[in-house]
Amino acid sequence: MLHNNSDLPLSGFGDILPGLDADLVFIQNQSGEYLLFSWRQCDRHPLPVDQITGTNMADTFKPLVLTPYQERIDRVITSLIPERFSYPFCYEEYYFPLELIVSPILKSNGSATHVLVMGRLLENSQLNLSPNHSELIAYRALPSNFDIQQKMLVQIAGTLCRSVPPTSQIYQTILGQITQKIRRTLDLKEIWQQTVNSLGQVLGVSRCIICPYRSTSDKSTQVVAEYRQEDIPMMLGLNLWSDSELGWAQALATLEPIIIERSAPENDPYQRHSLMVIPTAYQEQPNSLISLHQCDRTRQWTAAEIDFVRELATHVGTVIAHATLYQELEEARLEAVALSRLKSEFLANTSHELRTPLNGMIGFLQLVLDGMADDPEEEREFIEEAHQAAIHLLNLINDVLDIAKIEAGKMDIELALVKVDEVLREIEHFIRPQVEQKNLKLTIQTEAGNSQIIVYGNYQRILQVMLNLVGNSIKFTHKGGINISLGIIRENVIIQNQQFPGFVEFRVVDTGIGVPIEKQDRLFQAFSQVDSGYTKQYGGTGLGLVISQKLVQAMGGKVKFYSLGEGLGSTVTFTIPLYQEP
Repeated sequence: MLHNNSDLPLSGFGDILPGLDADLVFIQNQSGEYLLFSWRQCDRHPLPVDQITGTNMADTFKPLVLTPYQERIDRVITSLIPERFSYPFCYEEYYFPLELIVSPILKSNGSATHVLVMGRLLENSQLNLSPNHSELIAYRALPSNFDIQQKMLVQIAGTLCRSVPPTSQIYQTILGQITQKIRRTLDLKEIWQQTVNSLGQVLGVSRCIICPYRSTSDKSTQVVAEYRQEDIPMMLGLNLWSDSELGWAQALATLEPIIIERSAPENDPYQRHSLMVIPTAYQEQPNSLISLHQCDRTRQWTAAEIDFVRELATHVGTVIAHATLYQELEEARLEAVALSRLKSEFLANTSHELRTPLNGMIGFLQLVLDGMADDPEEEREFIEEAHQAAIHLLNLINDVLDIAKIEAGKMDIELALVKVDEVLREIEHFIRPQVEQKNLKLTIQTEAGNSQIIVYGNYQRILQVMLNLVGNSIKFTHKGGINISLGIIRENVIIQNQQFPGFVEFRVVDTGIGVPIEKQDRLFQAFSQVDSGYTKQYGGTGLGLVISQKLVQAMGGKVKFYSLGEGLGSTVTFTIPLYQEP
């Protein structure tokens, strides 16, 4: 029977089929579509020829392992040289070991886009089957023992190595092709996707997923790449827990493939009948989890398949480790470049900030020395202005010195008992004149009924943090006011091997210019400012919040910043361990 779905000149082709000593003849294009299909064994081994013609080989009568066969076809079309080799095909549960001759069909311009394939069924004797399997017919339904298939796969590999078991031969060939492709990139997303695609296609599973894994207390991970057949529910993007997924905990503990068979997966929305789970690892540390699912039936995984998955996972684990290291180095390089740029901007801004008060000091003192003051009162004003400029210059220099100590890891803070009300009184003494000068309202509130609150910290550093935060509020607030308040967070905490009943939360709220939401993550980056325009308009080094955060962390607390957006004010809080209940 001959069916021709092609414009190729093949009329009369079926008449000469018996003379070709071929059981099978078909023509297919490079994408694998059957344009013509003829099968001489219709009466003995039926194939639905009328259904196969015009379909893709991956959907009907197909190679047992698709990728190596497709590469052969591509090679013949590219080189225009015929090839002869043995290859197993299958249709549904039937298995057909074939000897094939693949020839290019030349076009008038000498190129080719189609191949002519002639095949002859191989008998058991031609397969060199062991005596234990001589009773098996080559084209019967696939047995649970895959020895026949393994012998055919050896012929695909091209050579038979006596020292290597036949099953390893073909999978080593496929493994080499997959790993060579994966090693060409350092893009983690591409590595993940190529891994699941390769495993899914070679093993013919319903679904294959991969999830990155890090040995941390957080047991959650995400499906970052997925191969699946069209009618199978998607798992891509799902958040999974390693201690609740079937077989994951055991696979992570043993670093070996774990097989799970499920007789009744009706309650599983992802229809998993059979699973194989294996971690990828580098230097005995897992870095991802691969899970293969058979959703249409239970599956007996062969030793060849398990070995193949195990060895591929070993290669993938190494590739993922190298790609992760490269990614981290690239991120570190970009961060270093950005930090270098920020430091350059910081030095430029700081040099301007240092010169401004220094020039003021020199100017006012020069006026006094030159006798330019009209009377003693004006001379005193000149000296006071020079003094204020000197204090401002000292604060700038202290900021620079503090951040230098912090970056060098030499910021030592001695902790002791601190009375909060003393800190608040001194803060009010410092800032009240500045607040009144800008016509702002200042309120200081403590928790009701708690007049004596004692924290465990460093008095000078707590005062420094408060001055930084309140100073920013005054600087960036033009109308309205500033509110300082306290709150107690009651929870048992252990800091520096000491137990405390909770934290005291210091809150500074203002009605100032606020900060755009998308720029708030830059507030706690050293040498980074939300907007360079702010520096020119308001002055400062931009280190206040960074230094405050480091100081508070050294005392066991945290700093948080809140703002609903530009023009909507801001709130800054920080916590210090509470020494005892008030």
